[in-house]
Amino acid sequence: QVQLVESGGGLVQPGGSLRLSCVASGMIFSINIMKWYRQAPGKEREFVAQISNYGSTMYADSVKGRFAISRDNAKNTVYLQMNSLKPEDTAVYYCNTVKLGTASWGQGTRVTVSS
Repeated sequence: QVQLVESGGGLVQPGGSLRLSCVASGMIFSINIMKWYRQAPGKEREFVAQISNYGSTMYADSVKGRFAISRDNAKNTVYLQMNSLKPEDTAVYYCNTVKLGTASWGQGTRVTVSS
């Protein structure tokens, strides 16, 4: 059974930075595509970023140039470095992966960008 545990969220001022982490278990981490999604209050969950097993990355247009996804296969961990944060980045951030056709989600970590 895949388990994903996110951490690193919090309250940050506009223009600030945070680094989110997601630790995975119950899977061969190194061969899986890992993704970050977010869900703002009253909105649908949306894609943020993904990283392939060999390190290729993709980003939503809204975060390009500000966010960076990375992974440490030795630690079964995927990261999301978030810089130049804006109030519109406020959301619960979720880690996601798919194993044998089944999607797994973490419990989420809340990010609030406010002065």
